[in-house]
Amino acid sequence: MKKRLPLIFLLLGLALVARSLMPERNKTDFDLAAFGRLPIVVNGRVKPLDTVARTSLVVLQSSQNIAAPDGTTLTPNEWLLDVLFRSSRADAYQHFEINHPDLLAIFSLTPEEGRNKRRFSFRQLEPKIDELQRQARLAEPVDAAVRTPFQKAVVLLYSNLGLYIRLKASLVAPDHKDFLGELMTFQQNVVSGVTAVRAKQAGQPHDETLAAQMMESGGRFSRMGELGYLLAVPPADGETNTTGWQKVGDALIQSFQSGQISPSILVYAGLARTWSAGQAKEFNELLALYRAQLEKNFPDSLKKSAAEARFNAAQPFYTAMILYVLAFLIAVISWLAWPVELGRAAFWLLSLAWFLATVGILVRMWLEGRPPVTNLYSSALFVGWIAVGFCLALEYFYRNAIGSVAGGLVGFATLLIGYYLSLGGDTLEMMRAVLDSNFWLATHVVTVTAGYGATFLAGFLGIIYIARGVFTKSLDKVTADALSRMIYGIVCFATLFSLVGTILGGIWADQSWGRFWGWDPKENGALMIVIWNALLLHARWGGLAKQRGLAALAIFGNIITAWSWFGVNMLGVGLHSYGFMDSAFWWLLGFAGSQLVCIAIGSIPLAHWRSFKSA
Repeated sequence: MKKRLPLIFLLLGLALVARSLMPERNKTDFDLAAFGRLPIVVNGRVKPLDTVARTSLVVLQSSQNIAAPDGTTLTPNEWLLDVLFRSSRADAYQHFEINHPDLLAIFSLTPEEGRNKRRFSFRQLEPKIDELQRQARLAEPVDAAVRTPFQKAVVLLYSNLGLYIRLKASLVAPDHKDFLGELMTFQQNVVSGVTAVRAKQAGQPHDETLAAQMMESGGRFSRMGELGYLLAVPPADGETNTTGWQKVGDALIQSFQSGQISPSILVYAGLARTWSAGQAKEFNELLALYRAQLEKNFPDSLKKSAAEARFNAAQPFYTAMILYVLAFLIAVISWLAWPVELGRAAFWLLSLAWFLATVGILVRMWLEGRPPVTNLYSSALFVGWIAVGFCLALEYFYRNAIGSVAGGLVGFATLLIGYYLSLGGDTLEMMRAVLDSNFWLATHVVTVTAGYGATFLAGFLGIIYIARGVFTKSLDKVTADALSRMIYGIVCFATLFSLVGTILGGIWADQSWGRFWGWDPKENGALMIVIWNALLLHARWGGLAKQRGLAALAIFGNIITAWSWFGVNMLGVGLHSYGFMDSAFWWLLGFAGSQLVCIAIGSIPLAHWRSFKSA
């Protein structure tokens, strides 16, 4: 039985992966998955409605889980369908997160009136939106870095309410009773109605009723064009770039000239009618016909949208996070019992998690058409991927479970960071103009991020060295020598890649901004990593740091790297501040403090180390 443990754990891991890849069970007669695969354009890229649903919920309430007032659990696509087509019902869903008591006071609400004491509905907030808008106008001119917590809460809630209102106005008029019927009437009368409006404007005889109807419709369509969030009307000439897509309101305004309404608009109006009426069969048939039409004109967009929706449902990085934790725990236990069998089981699980993360990164690259690192979120994925890749190599050669422990810890930590970074919304965002270069993204960004990952790994190996030496009796001479060699080799790699990446960054800066080096905070952060790793190597070569000193210096490298990775963005200054997020300040401070504590523990005289006593 003991010999079969690696195979058993591997099969359990594969079962977990297979379970995550199974399609979500449809709990209703409506084909929600097919609706979620429909392509639209938001923020400059084609994406499925499933992504819109999930990212919108995350922005509004930091979670994809949503429940109706009666306690019924909704899928993100169900929630989006109600927002788009049945807004009177969606207005009662409590998905606006409010944590500041003064902000609640504006709406005369108490925490007990919200779901989980912090989430409230549009219906609860609507009566005092004017006051919120007034407060937001007062807060918006204040620099984001110096806003008070109340001002930050006001601006955030006002932005979230704006997103919700724009979603409601995207595909149908929010106050419609039968938008499809209104559109059919409009299309029948558009030519004569436009003539009547022009006659009225010229003071000539006209049909007053028809002119009034056309002017009312025009006002509603204009408002939809102003507020609409989704570009859901594809161009008539088939597959093209995103510039050809239109908002429903703007396309309807154009129909005053053409006399014809886009079939896509009529489809969405039909979906609204069938969804509101609970007509699942008609809803699915209309959806199938529309998808068949899209497959003829937009096969690439439909293919990528379907793949992205499936990727969203599979959540490969969440599954990988679970596998990393299991690998870490099994590897730690292997130091206490059954080192060969459990060590091999941890290695196999770590390999499976790394393979799953690799597939996830490759899919993201295909969807985005970019190298693996384009923003802070993807940098967290790649830093973890590089570090765990090194850990697998270390474990393959040393077979002492150290690589598995470090890999599980680093893999889980970086994916956890990635999860919190994803709460900002869509992680496959469009690139800024100055960064729009696949060559430099594939060279400078990937190289310098690989340096981040290697430096972090060296630091975590240093933590393992100190933890095993102080708190266990397992740090014998063989293990200590192996850990020291691991740290040294990883730091050599980190120094090389950090140096090359920093130089490449200077060349890119020269091409983009006309100067090689401008002492920008991000540039200084990158240079600090190079200098610190070089200092560590020289301390070892010169005999100033032995094994224990090397571990302590490597741990301090975690602080340097975290500052370069996140800290400089929190300054809110410089040309590289692409990810300003002051909310992470205390987390960064806490992380730095924890690393200093580890260094302090490692500085305890050897006489107090348990491993030293047992030697």
